[in-house]
Amino acid sequence: MKVTYDKETDTLTIRFNENPIVESDEEKPGVIIDFDEEGNMVGIEVLDASRRVKEPTSVEFHLLPSG
Repeated sequence: MKVTYDKETDTLTIRFNENPIVESDEEKPGVIIDFDEEGNMVGIEVLDASRRVKEPTSVEFHLLPSG
């Protein structure tokens, strides 16, 4: 998984894998979901991220214990 914030375009992108994107749907205004040729979700793009995300330049990762 790869998380990118482009300050110039104010876009936050989360890619789940490197499959080619063949379709994108704007599910809600400013939130775009990208799909591969099999219809699997490849990533999410958040437009105007600084308005929608509290800290678009910060990522916190938590791994929950298995059990």
